[in-house]
Amino acid sequence: MNYTMLNLGARQLLLLSLVGAFATMALKSLAWYLTGSVGFLSDAVESLVNVAGAGFALAMVSLARRPADNSHPYGHSKAEYLSAAFEGGMIFLAALVILTTAIERLFNPQPISTLGIGTLLTVLASLINLAIAMLLLKGGKQYNSPALEGDGKHLLTDVWTTAGVVIGVGLAVLSGHNWLDAAVAIAVALHILHEGGGILYRAANGLMDKALPDSRISEIAQALEHFASGKVQFINLRTRAAATLQFAQVDMQVPGHWTVEQAHQLADDAELAMQQLGVELSVHIEPQHAHGTPTNPVTEYKGV
Repeated sequence: MNYTMLNLGARQLLLLSLVGAFATMALKSLAWYLTGSVGFLSDAVESLVNVAGAGFALAMVSLARRPADNSHPYGHSKAEYLSAAFEGGMIFLAALVILTTAIERLFNPQPISTLGIGTLLTVLASLINLAIAMLLLKGGKQYNSPALEGDGKHLLTDVWTTAGVVIGVGLAVLSGHNWLDAAVAIAVALHILHEGGGILYRAANGLMDKALPDSRISEIAQALEHFASGKVQFINLRTRAAATLQFAQVDMQVPGHWTVEQAHQLADDAELAMQQLGVELSVHIEPQHAHGTPTNPVTEYKGV
């Protein structure tokens, strides 16, 4: 798959997410203005996070498209993890704002008005988020993009958050206990904190060069078997993911009497085969007598 076209699709999805975030923020802010509900306020604040997250993700995906250069010989794809980390930080900030407002309202409850129109606007915004979240999650899986996946999961969480807010505000109005509005907002804030922690964890994990999934490693090992023989062994397979890019490194042991050209040709063939799988492979060539019988052949590799 062409990497430039791949990220062009990702940028289009994130641009759609950004437009949707502005629309839902406007709808939810209007719902809060009409009702005075702190629950609806919490939902509106999270929409502001959606705007910031989608905008930063769009910028980072654009940066990730840049080709490798002298300063970044392995490309810029890890920039996508920065968008996830930024969004996680914004989620924490939004949660603190919501908690501060909700705790004050918990001790000073206020009546909720114009519930019908406010609820209608909030539900409409939630439906927009749901549709965009499904597209982002599908694109994240298709393009192996942490920026798309992170934004999609955040929007999907926003949908469930909105459902909880609508239920809480409705209970407050029906029961006459206005403090329920603030209580639901506090619960929403705690849920947002949990989601932000998860996003930050995944971003940090990606920046630390996590190995590819075991299924993917097995696929690479099986492909290398076609180039192995009684004379040639592949050992010490190591892999890592960098957002949309996948890298692998392996030692190739060849007979000591082979010429450099002969060994290099086989290594080139193996690297070309890995490129067809979407993996950038680096082969380190060693004479077999350097280590004797291989103790960790790729065919026995189970993962990191």
